[in-house]
Amino acid sequence: MKRFLLSVGLGLIASASTLLHAQGPGQLQVQEQSVQGVDHVGLAVSDLQASERFFTQYAGFHVLSRDEKYPSVFLSNNSVVITLWRVTDPSRAVAFDRKHNVGLHHLALRVSSEATLNALHDTFLQDKQVKIEFAPELAGNGPNKHMMLYEPSGNRIEFIYRAAAR
Repeated sequence: MKRFLLSVGLGLIASASTLLHAQGPGQLQVQEQSVQGVDHVGLAVSDLQASERFFTQYAGFHVLSRDEKYPSVFLSNNSVVITLWRVTDPSRAVAFDRKHNVGLHHLALRVSSEATLNALHDTFLQDKQVKIEFAPELAGNGPNKHMMLYEPSGNRIEFIYRAAAR
């Protein structure tokens, strides 16, 4: 009877999802990749308008929708979706410390050329709401280049140009 129930149970699992198959009693293995990519990245922000402007003006995102009840904006560049959620009380928001807090270390956005990376850096130098952590430099031993900054609400953003194929 136990063997029959185990067979029926494993059969139900296999028919419910072709992604899993039995390796033995109580063991399943993924046959196909179940995660297909990142659907979106949600960032908590203190200044919704300034953060929205950062992504639309500098990173080429456009507004998909807004939710005024939970102040948020949904952005896309037709490749990546970013949601910005305003914290309840911006005056009491605690800045993220990547060395001491668990959470998103940074968001990396790829750019098409080294010239684009350098032009973004020049533009950010003029924006007092953007804090540059470091200017374009080699990532590791190169040949890729990147820069790191903080958008107006304090989220750490990397812009990277990949000179070599991934």
